[in-house]
Formats: sequence, structure tokens, C-alpha cells
Amino acid sequence: MSTYLIICLLALVGSLLTFFSGFGLGTLLVPVFAIFFPIDLSIALTAIVHFLNNIFKLFLIGKNLNKKIVLQFGIPAIISSFAGAYLLNFIADVKPITVYTISAETFYITPLKLLVAALLLGFSLLELFPNQIKFEFNSKWIPLGGLLSGFFGGLSGHQGALRTAFLNKAGLSKEAFIATGVAVAVLVDVSRLTIYSGKILDNTKSIDYNLLFCATACAFAGAFIGNKLLRKITIKTLQTIVGIMLILFSVLLALGII
Repeated sequence: MSTYLIICLLALVGSLLTFFSGFGLGTLLVPVFAIFFPIDLSIALTAIVHFLNNIFKLFLIGKNLNKKIVLQFGIPAIISSFAGAYLLNFIADVKPITVYTISAETFYITPLKLLVAALLLGFSLLELFPNQIKFEFNSKWIPLGGLLSGFFGGLSGHQGALRTAFLNKAGLSKEAFIATGVAVAVLVDVSRLTIYSGKILDNTKSIDYNLLFCATACAFAGAFIGNKLLRKITIKTLQTIVGIMLILFSVLLALGII
């Protein structure tokens, strides 16, 4: 029951967060799923929730998207997300770098855990210190942003921070910025799920589909609330809490404790 509560609560909060920052749902769910499932499967399961939630958000706000930017950013993102997802499958099979034991507990430090930990740490710092770490680009670099965002989306599910950094200079209204980001995320989700599908099918018996359904439903609720509060809420405190939690998780993941 506690597993359901934790994952569903964070699905709701993450979905709400991502409405305002372009960053949240995938970043929160990957660490939580990783407590209960292998890290590569956790990324794949998060992608399912992320995709379904983005489809729902597109239904809510899709009329505001900028088709030109979606194509400029989305096409490179689709291509590079395949590369990132393939790399995830390759790294997942690489043997641990080192193994150590503490009080009869064995911990494994793997290349995938180190890579995901580094990404989590980097994107957490972007959220915690947006004024100190300037990470915005001229609009002419939008296709490059698509390539980078799609690649990291396929590799670890962390595409939001990079997408936000590049689209922030596209001259979009707040509503168009959010809707365009959601549309791009849907394209990346579709492409990476085609690669993750093999991993999901291989582990179909170990997946709790009721949990997956509940997490998706809570993500829908978060998106609905976010849409209602779009013009009213500030989330600086929540972003700070999330950033601190992610830094802690990235350290534990890098040490092989999680």
C-alpha cells in the first residue's frame, strides 16, 4: 500500500510541477520506480505514464501549440531519442564497475546508475539555481536543442530541463510555450517507447499494472489541477524541495545504494 501511495502522490505532484517548469513528472517518477524496479525498467515504466499524461495535457491545451516550433524541435528530438534509448539498452547490460559490501548488504555501482545520477544532479542544479546557471539559447539553436533534449529523453527520460532552456528563447506566449513543449514531449515519448517496448515485454510478469494505472490516473489529476492553476501559482518552493531530493537520490544512486 505504501508503494502505491508514494508513487501515486509523486505522479500527481510531478505532473503538476511539469505544467509550470517543463520538468517534474519523469524526473520524480524514475527515482521512485527505481526503488522497486531495476533502473532501466523504471525509465521504461515512467515513459508510459509520461506519454499517457502528455496525451491528456495535449487534449487540455493543445490548441495553443506552435506547429513550426514543434517541427523544428520535434523532428531532431525524435531522431536522437532513438539513439538515447538504444544506448540505455546497451548500458543496462554492462557489468558493474565495482561491488562493495556494508553490514552484509551488497551494493553495485554500474555505468547506467552513474550516468543517470549525473543527469539527475545536473538537471537538479538547473532547477535549484536558475539565476546562477544561465542555460538559455538563441532561437536559431532550436534544432540543436531538439537533438540534445531527445537524446537525454531517450536515455534517462530527462528531457524537460533542456527543452525548457531552448524553447524559452523561441518568443512563445506562456500558453504556447507549455503546449509546444508538451507536443514535443509526446513525439519523444512515442519514439523511445518503441525501443523500450522490448524491455517492458521481457518483464511483463513483474510489472504491477494496477500500480501503473493508478500512477497514470494521478498524473492526469495533476495535469488537470495544473491547467486550472496555470495563471495563479508559483512553485519556487516545490522546485527547491524537488531539487534537493534529486541531489540526494543521485548521490545514493551513484553509490549503488539504490
